[in-house]
Amino acid sequence: MFGKKSATVWGKYDVVLCDLDGVIYEGTDAIQDAPETINTFLATDIPVGYVTNNSSRKPETIADQLSGFGILTAPENVIGSAKTGVDILATLIPAGSKVLVVGGEGLRSRVVEAGFELVKSSDDKPAGVIQGFDPSVAWNDLAEASYSIANGAKWVATNQDWTIPREKGIAPGNGTLVSAVHTAVGQLPIVAGKPEVAIYKAAVEHFGAKEPIFVGDRIDTDIRGANRAGIDSVLVMTGISTRKEVLGVKKEDRPKFIIGTMAELLKDYDLPKKTKHGYACKGAEVELLGNKVIVTHGDPKSLAALRAACAVIYASETPIYGLDVEPALYE
Repeated sequence: MFGKKSATVWGKYDVVLCDLDGVIYEGTDAIQDAPETINTFLATDIPVGYVTNNSSRKPETIADQLSGFGILTAPENVIGSAKTGVDILATLIPAGSKVLVVGGEGLRSRVVEAGFELVKSSDDKPAGVIQGFDPSVAWNDLAEASYSIANGAKWVATNQDWTIPREKGIAPGNGTLVSAVHTAVGQLPIVAGKPEVAIYKAAVEHFGAKEPIFVGDRIDTDIRGANRAGIDSVLVMTGISTRKEVLGVKKEDRPKFIIGTMAELLKDYDLPKKTKHGYACKGAEVELLGNKVIVTHGDPKSLAALRAACAVIYASETPIYGLDVEPALYE
């Protein structure tokens, strides 16, 4: 199915949109199979875009990092929450207004490009506050944002990701910093990034895609947002979300596809097939017997068993809290 200008993924999708953290890399390390898979797509004229809630870095910086992994991409193919957030802020305050930025260079540069005046203090009476993740954000930054918002500044957050995958493990994300300001000011920001729809629409429009597919590692942002935007979603199990989480998600957060690594995008996808009492997938069979979800054949820790179990649970009229799921499926 590859090697032609009309090449598609799984016979249907004409562009692959990906999250970055937890899908392509963790911090400074590439994730297994991701660069090779992306390069296969690019070599066969399947465009790849990167939709990220990370607003701390410029698209050029992200493109350089991808280049270090052997993935060549133009900076404009990185669709970040910084630009989306600034676009939203521009609808809330007059052109050229003073804006206080809580975040990194990528966010500050977008604010300047939009014609706003950067300020660092609430004493400057900013008309807007835009908040994004950056490891250098300090208490004083959150305090100045809080003072400004309390004085009437419009508040936009690039994202509300609670966690972020790093080389050493899972670390607090922008959502924790946004929550700190929320606690101080008693109001919530307008959110620009995933799971809001605006950033997905921007990516689809950039590529002129008719059948996009989105690959992410987080159910609460990547999958929820793609579903909201009407884009078929793929959960890759290399980042934040766990087997237990995907088994128990609400209907609106369920991924259409579940893969172990990006390399599985290059193979035919094995959909679970209905059986008498459940579903089967690639040699694994899972049944619903009474209220018990049980693996009756195959390795319960396999990806095939996870897909089959999800199909059983999603098709059940009994909510997840009423089901007794075999622990080996999620431990």
